[in-house]
Amino acid sequence: MDEQDWLSERFAEHQGRLQAVAYRMLGSPSEAEDAVQEAWVRVSRAHTAQVENPAGWLTTIVARVCLNMLEARRARPEESAGTLPPEPAAPHASLHRTSQAGPEDEALLADSVGVALMVVLDTLTPAERLAFVLHDVFAVSFDEIAAVVDRSPAAARQLASRARRRVQGAAGASDAARSPKREIVAAFLAASRNGDFAALLELLDPDAVAGEVRGANAVAAFFAGRAQAARLALVDGVPAAVWSHRGRPKAVFTFAVRNGKIARITVDAAPDLLHDVDIVFLGTDREERR
Repeated sequence: MDEQDWLSERFAEHQGRLQAVAYRMLGSPSEAEDAVQEAWVRVSRAHTAQVENPAGWLTTIVARVCLNMLEARRARPEESAGTLPPEPAAPHASLHRTSQAGPEDEALLADSVGVALMVVLDTLTPAERLAFVLHDVFAVSFDEIAAVVDRSPAAARQLASRARRRVQGAAGASDAARSPKREIVAAFLAASRNGDFAALLELLDPDAVAGEVRGANAVAAFFAGRAQAARLALVDGVPAAVWSHRGRPKAVFTFAVRNGKIARITVDAAPDLLHDVDIVFLGTDREERR
């Protein structure tokens, strides 16, 4: 197989992901299409002898094209993208990057964020938007992002962090983040951390279930003092709790609430689920989205 055929196959293999990256960067399907076409022009002229990770290499090229387009748009604010179209239909995005993942796995960020996130992204600088989208949505490393924005990895991390706080602020102001369920879950986590058995009982339905543990007294005893590392979050737009280890989510706690009381707590640590859900941590400005 000659080099041009190899390039064509790799580009076709990852085109769905590249389209998703461009759409999240630009917020416009037509501009995303233009960006991917321009990326192909650049790819077709490139030498590939040193390419070890085609998916990462192609993503970097598309990101550079999108960054140029965002900077040009910023210089001509009167030519904004206008009203955002409805989200293209697609399954949840996979938040980890593998060369085997298909476009159906990495097509878009979770629907619970959707157009609301795009509106927030439009308030970011081009470099902030690129760092946030590439790292938080598509799990591109800060070393790779730094090469695109021509800054150090530490500076790229700061760009993503600033963007993340603004996205979190929007999530914190959303109806879901201010819902009664959020208050119930937050109160449960606080009572659990403090080992406040009485407060836990007050929050639980008498017939509450948590896995194999049944009854409010048993559930309260099980969780008392156990939620030290769990954090309040929106999981696919719904108030929940997430336990992380070394900055990576390891378990999601979802809560079924009935008549203002927690009726069921479900814990899921399946890697596939953790890769496919969208998590926005809620709390202080120092708490960051994964």
